[in-house]
Amino acid sequence: MSGLLSNLSQASGALNAHSRAIEVTSNNIANVNNGDYSRQRVVYASRGTVLTANGVESLGIEAKTVVQLRDLLLDKQVTRETARTASVEAESKACARVETLLGETIDTSGESSSAGLSAAIGDFFSSFAALAASPTDQGEKQTLLANAGILAERFRTIDSNLALAQGDLDDSISQDVDEINDLLARITGLNEQIARFEVNNPGSALSLRDERQAALEDLAANMSFETRASASGNGAIDVYTLDTDGNEILLVSDGAAPATVTFDGDNLLADGTALALTGGSVHGSLAARDGAVQTLRDNLDALAQQLITSVNAAYNPDGDAGMDFFSGTGAADIALDGNLTDTTLRASATGNAGASELASAVADLVTRNFSTAGGDLVNGTLSGYYSSVVSSFGQAVRSAETRYESQYSIENLVREQRDSVSGVSLDEETISLINYQRAYQAAARIINVLDDLLNTVVNGLGVT
Repeated sequence: MSGLLSNLSQASGALNAHSRAIEVTSNNIANVNNGDYSRQRVVYASRGTVLTANGVESLGIEAKTVVQLRDLLLDKQVTRETARTASVEAESKACARVETLLGETIDTSGESSSAGLSAAIGDFFSSFAALAASPTDQGEKQTLLANAGILAERFRTIDSNLALAQGDLDDSISQDVDEINDLLARITGLNEQIARFEVNNPGSALSLRDERQAALEDLAANMSFETRASASGNGAIDVYTLDTDGNEILLVSDGAAPATVTFDGDNLLADGTALALTGGSVHGSLAARDGAVQTLRDNLDALAQQLITSVNAAYNPDGDAGMDFFSGTGAADIALDGNLTDTTLRASATGNAGASELASAVADLVTRNFSTAGGDLVNGTLSGYYSSVVSSFGQAVRSAETRYESQYSIENLVREQRDSVSGVSLDEETISLINYQRAYQAAARIINVLDDLLNTVVNGLGVT
């Protein structure tokens, strides 16, 4: 009789254990399309043994706990690669948007379209050449002034658009900072919940741990950081990064409020300390703003300055007040001199009929080779320099795109490695479900048999 009761207890324990396994497997299948979910498994354990008159007997099994199939090293690698991908993606998209502002179709050979600043430069010098050939032609003067105005306006428009693009990147960074602070607060809250939930059962807050890892990956899309287990050992983690001097800065730590992240226009700061970012969208936006975009803007400004200086020197060789062709100091404010009209525009300073030495001097600038070694602001011809600037930026755009594609592939490979450990496979879960179902049915069958035997013992043998 005692043996039957012992077997019944074993079968009942097995029934409960396999029922729990079926529940967990069903939960896995339900989350097959949840990218934040990590596969779970029941850990079986012996309920122990007991010494009986017949010797040592097992008390059966139980579903001791449920664990996540998660590789912490792969989680960290995914977080790092997410930050790197977000950085090059932000930089690539920013550069691609700026490329359209030039009004040029760019390729790496330096060829550009017939629109934009390149065409305006060509039309400007062609108009001066036409005026040199027909110095008294009023129509040529009007055409020249129109083309000169277009050239100046395109310089100003491009510079203004580039400044606006940099401002847009600043706005994007400010939005990222808001999200960073929200995520740091969320991670801090999840740390607190996990610590409370796991106080008597470490590692059991599985859904909360999934949420925290998802929040960390969202944070990585904005900025780079590292994580480690909190020294308290309560399931919480520390989130930290480095400042510009290489010192560790805690963003999230157990038992403390999260750091407050701000943006001062140049750096990301945590509680007032400048951070040294290596990834995330903020890093990529700053790289584009202060790198390729600022270089492009500086180069175009140098071209505008050289154009203003050279044209004015050729058109007004004596430097007479109020006689310059262009006013302004660079791309931001280049314009026609306020005194210049189709009646004051001159092809010659002599006043002789047919003379055009001033117009010819300006027209000849189209073939002049400038040199920074000689004190100029650009190298080569004005058109050639602009072509090289456009080509260089085009190469920067293509480079950013290539780096993004490469980094995106790397991130996907790492995620696939993690999915092989943590991801839900319908085939595997279906097989597991069948196995647990068969085990459950077998345990239930044993209980039925034992019930029949007990019924025989109690009722069939007349036991009262």
